[in-house]
Amino acid sequence: MAGSVMRGRLISFEGGEGAGKSTAIAAAAAAVRDRGHAVLQVREPGGTPLGEAVRALLLDPAHAGMAARAELLLMFAARAQLLETVVEPALAAGQWVIADRFTDASFAYQGGGRGLDSGLIAELERWAVGRRPDLSLLLDLPVADGLARARGRGGAADRIETESLAFFERVRARYRARAQADPARWRVIDASQPVEDVAAQVARAVQDWMDAA
Repeated sequence: MAGSVMRGRLISFEGGEGAGKSTAIAAAAAAVRDRGHAVLQVREPGGTPLGEAVRALLLDPAHAGMAARAELLLMFAARAQLLETVVEPALAAGQWVIADRFTDASFAYQGGGRGLDSGLIAELERWAVGRRPDLSLLLDLPVADGLARARGRGGAADRIETESLAFFERVRARYRARAQADPARWRVIDASQPVEDVAAQVARAVQDWMDAA
């Protein structure tokens, strides 16, 4: 129909602690803007006043005893608010949205890391979100390297960053399994490379995907 706006696309970035998502997201945003699309960047949990309040709860070390199911439900509460009030309106207006984590993070952290049932997470994904990203990029690197980067930034560790090495190994394994199971949606980037190389590979992956769409 004449005058109609082409719907935007949703790109997510996933990975463990210290994976370098900020630099990679900037490279992806530049690649999308180079093709003439407006870009909105969001983060999870967060991106709305409600979501940022939930983020503070989730990351506060004072809540070290938080139940896994409570953590999962808080994540999806923040996510539902972000989707309904920010992401969907932006996509409908033709903007491309780049998300620093999306629903795959719950499969990795609450599913792989915490051991919660993937079927339950999938049902919450269907009910509270109702969609998956059009493209997901996994920034993958050895867990020990990522934790060293994260802890080298200085400042106190948040509640998630204080988890065990075994926890983060399970998170990484679940991310890699999800990427392997759905190669049409996922692109895996070796995040152990120098940051300039990672950014270049991210930009190329996004450009190639846009060309093939």
